[in-house]
Amino acid sequence: MKICIVGASGKLGRYMVQHALDRDHEVVGVCREKSVGKLDAFKDRIIIIPGKTNDREVIKRAVAGCDAVLTVLVPWGVRGYATGTAQAVLDYAQAGARLVFSCGWHITRDGQDLYSWRLRAAAKVLGPLMRLLRVADIGDQVKACRRVFASDTRWTVVRGSDLEEGESQGLPVWSRHVGDPVLESNLTRRVDFALFMVAALEDDALVHEAPAIVGCGTPSALAHAAASEGAGNR
Repeated sequence: MKICIVGASGKLGRYMVQHALDRDHEVVGVCREKSVGKLDAFKDRIIIIPGKTNDREVIKRAVAGCDAVLTVLVPWGVRGYATGTAQAVLDYAQAGARLVFSCGWHITRDGQDLYSWRLRAAAKVLGPLMRLLRVADIGDQVKACRRVFASDTRWTVVRGSDLEEGESQGLPVWSRHVGDPVLESNLTRRVDFALFMVAALEDDALVHEAPAIVGCGTPSALAHAAASEGAGNR
């Protein structure tokens, strides 16, 4: 496939570029002009389009002719950066293109997610503080995802847990709702978050899903796998 990766220069974006190239996809990467150098390792293998990811003309040019778009939704500043990025992708991606967006567990599609008191407290304190400092607007990311959910495109919104660096453990496991015991460990390798994003492009079962993911090597995922195996052997 020809894939556009919006936010290609970030840590998650660079992992997605590598996974996409490993699968022999053609890659178009979008990143801010000052971050182009972060993609030097791939510069002879991908097309790089510099510009802000909420710039509609930049996105229009980048997604032209692409079979799929992977988008890192970042809520930078307080001027609707995530919403602008999501809307541009929704508006300009070609008809039938596979669209996969990244966000955190705090996004809920149907209101049935059950969050720990720590996560709720962090959102209550850090969200307003970051907006006050004009660093980020978590609410903008929520609005961006709502626009995705309401669209008739072939979307998936991948909701990541806390992230850590390290070698790949393999494809993360997922659930429709935070609060499911399989997600209790609340930890995923960043490289595997990227792997899930790229793999989702070829998994039609994830179309119109908002999977919450966790690393397959975490205690909660391993316990779930052992319980499922035990039940299957009965």
